[in-house]
Amino acid sequence: MTPPGFGVAVAQFAPGDDVDANLATIARLARRAADRGASLVVFPEYSSFFVDPLGERMLEHAQPVDGPFVAALADLARELDVHVVAGLVATSAHPERFANRLVAIDPVDGLVATYSKLHLYDAFGARESDWVEIGEIAEPETFSIQGVTIGLQTCYDIRFPEVTRRLVDAGADLVAVPAEWVRGPLKEQHWRSLVTARALENTIYVAAADQTPPIGVGASLVVDPMGVTIASLGEREDVAVAWVDPARIDEVRRVNPALALRRFSVVPKA
Repeated sequence: MTPPGFGVAVAQFAPGDDVDANLATIARLARRAADRGASLVVFPEYSSFFVDPLGERMLEHAQPVDGPFVAALADLARELDVHVVAGLVATSAHPERFANRLVAIDPVDGLVATYSKLHLYDAFGARESDWVEIGEIAEPETFSIQGVTIGLQTCYDIRFPEVTRRLVDAGADLVAVPAEWVRGPLKEQHWRSLVTARALENTIYVAAADQTPPIGVGASLVVDPMGVTIASLGEREDVAVAWVDPARIDEVRRVNPALALRRFSVVPKA
């Protein structure tokens, strides 16, 4: 008997400086996820191309959202009949900057949502803003699977609870969080705690996919509206699948009506 809802997969790997090799890995992991029942597969930040530190090579390999990387994702989504979310090193309006963008691909309609990172990683000794164009605050772009509304945010954004809350105000029941969560003292603990908090305080599902070592921590996970980790990975390249059930959201919100009881709204900072 098929359970209600649908499968969501977090697929983690370490993108490198070969776009074709990255696409081959994405295809392999997406097929694994689809074989395990996933209808949505979430990949890491910068899935198209990544080098450390950020620099000129990232800029040189930036692509538009209607470029070959996204076209390949659309072909894959169509072939496997799955939705795909992944990080793209995207071209920007500023020639000295690239955009850190997420794309969401529908198996029938192609590109259905994009998101440009709002909070750049100028922390823990890093300076993402030296190379990356900061995302503009705009109305959230969402998409749906079986009546479940899905929103997008990226990595360092997870440290800012108002980003997720704004997505929830736009109707999101599940938030996909591609990341390149850099390793360091206590960083894996921060990652798990913050992802769990965003799910728990908003009574939503969160599917967070990180890059694997040597740069990222891995530890991709799916957390349910009660803050329960229902799928997770360690440090190796792999896929984990969890089941998203709309009834679980309703059940949790009857027990914990925190969204209905809140007394503050999210207002963009001037």
